[in-house]
Amino acid sequence: MGNVFERIGRVFSDMQYTGYFIGAVLFVAFFSAVYYFLFKFLKDSGADIYIKISVPVLLVSGLALLLVGNGVNGFFLLLPLAVVLFAATVYSVEFKSAIWRRSNLKLSGAKYAVKNYSEVEVGNCIDEIIRALQNMSKNDIGAIIVLSNNNVPERILESGVEINSDITSQLIESIFFPKTPLHDGAMVINGTKITAAGCFLPLSQKENLPKELGTRHRAAIGITENIDVTTLIVSEETGIISVAKGGNITRYADSELLRKTLSKFYWQDVK
Repeated sequence: MGNVFERIGRVFSDMQYTGYFIGAVLFVAFFSAVYYFLFKFLKDSGADIYIKISVPVLLVSGLALLLVGNGVNGFFLLLPLAVVLFAATVYSVEFKSAIWRRSNLKLSGAKYAVKNYSEVEVGNCIDEIIRALQNMSKNDIGAIIVLSNNNVPERILESGVEINSDITSQLIESIFFPKTPLHDGAMVINGTKITAAGCFLPLSQKENLPKELGTRHRAAIGITENIDVTTLIVSEETGIISVAKGGNITRYADSELLRKTLSKFYWQDVK
């Protein structure tokens, strides 16, 4: 009889631990979901990501300790959160890129009507952009041009000034001319229109970029890490023209590479 009661006791004991385990899993799942949405709505990818992640995690940790009470149990509950914090810190660029791309899917194509461009219209745009880039390169005028497929977030567009004008080399060069109000920001091109200028872009979080690449290049690379766009950059110091796509940069872009990049943008990226 004693053995029977012993077994029953063990069953209830196992159930108690099982219940605790399920509760712990639900606890971690809940706060992980809260953590995910906090992280998703981070606005400035150029800010210190570690601090922005640490604050909510510390708050969650304190709440967990208050709810659990027991130090040992609290440790095992907080361990998964510590792992999440470590992973998010180490892989912050990858996490942010995935979140940005996912959150911007609705902006691409769905919000705007699809437009077909004629070969003449596209050819003129390509010629005007290349002419402007080469002229600015000769005169060491810095510039960032974002080739967008209607997928640049509104907050970036609103950080600049709406232009909504046809693409001409004269307009591009005048916007980036030194000392003008919009010359320090980025220009956004959608199709055959200059949508906005003077826009602020998120900086790249990569630590292995060449030291000679300054803030302009970091911004041009940064937006391509987060959004499926192409950027064209002219260095103010050297006049070197570069192309950034998918977080990678190609320097010393000549007219052939620029034409190839722009042709791909108009005939493949823009649908």
